[in-house]
Amino acid sequence: MKGLSLFANVGIAETYLDEMNIDIVIANELLENRCKFYKYCHPKANVICGDITRPNVYNKIIEESKKEKIDFIIATPPCQGMSLAGAKDPLDPRNSLVKYAIDAILDLKPKFALLENVVQQLKTPIEYDDKTILIPEYIKKRLGQEYNINSEQIINAMDYGVPQNRQRAIFLFSRKDTKIKWEFPEKHKKIVTLREAIGSLPSLDPLIKEENMRNKLPDYEIKKEKGLKVSKYHYAKMAPWRQIEVMLHTKTGTSAFQNQVYYPKNVDGRKIKGGAFTYMRMDWDKPAPTVTMYNGSISSFTNVHPGRKQEDGTYSDPRVLSLYELFIVTSLPKDWNPPKWASENFIRQVIGEGIPPLLIKELVGVIMKEGD
Repeated sequence: MKGLSLFANVGIAETYLDEMNIDIVIANELLENRCKFYKYCHPKANVICGDITRPNVYNKIIEESKKEKIDFIIATPPCQGMSLAGAKDPLDPRNSLVKYAIDAILDLKPKFALLENVVQQLKTPIEYDDKTILIPEYIKKRLGQEYNINSEQIINAMDYGVPQNRQRAIFLFSRKDTKIKWEFPEKHKKIVTLREAIGSLPSLDPLIKEENMRNKLPDYEIKKEKGLKVSKYHYAKMAPWRQIEVMLHTKTGTSAFQNQVYYPKNVDGRKIKGGAFTYMRMDWDKPAPTVTMYNGSISSFTNVHPGRKQEDGTYSDPRVLSLYELFIVTSLPKDWNPPKWASENFIRQVIGEGIPPLLIKELVGVIMKEGD
């Protein structure tokens, strides 16, 4: 099948679709740097860069898609207006971008379509026919006549081989004349933990931001060299000493705010306020928590490597996950190779906003089995 990707980010979700005989031939993304990144990852795709809410852009997407006889659509409208990590504003105009994905499905009539967003989407209001209704009701009103819609909409990537606890709302649409009822596949019996996913990788020390403090981690260069032998992306992000120091004294699976002495401080040495899951280490025996676009910050939600207890009582790896580790917990190929011009922060951001591609592969696999 030929496919269309809307709100395409940089094409992370589509990573394995070619293995499933789906060729994404057209993609739309708003931001130019993401369009450029997408084209690098998927050079055969016609990437239409621009605002889908503008008639000329939307019409071009539909026109080109009709030429290609699109039979599959994947759409991931921005979620910042609904996300727990965002403003949670029910009136955020970005919440209504789902309308354009539904319009495209109705205009193109693909055999199959997949719509992804945060779980909060299921309780988000939207305007329709001068009434305010929830998004799931809106979707059923507009697509229910022509499409079968999956009965369960909440899914967790960790149930399908992804070493990340990432819960999402996903709608699966199958055109009724296909005679296929597209539902979530059976959950895997085993959940992949961080120990299994990244536990064998070399330990890393972060580069201390303050040059006069770098003697505090004398093994930095040795560890960096070992990490780079595994992958050019297995290196530690720079951080200020005040953050590194508190994480050195923070146990696996706990927050530095639980420490009696080495708790998070500002530049003046005073204790700062923070959420229960900030300055927090991950747990080896669980999948990674949801990777957000703020995954490069020690002070954000549960971003710090689990670490291991050392002879002096401190804990190793007082750092956020390396890019290579992020590839793994996002289920990207270990040899995934972003463009050289993309900065580390940019790569971290698009990974945090992307859908684990192995989850998409598992979902699409249901179509393939049903179609055999």
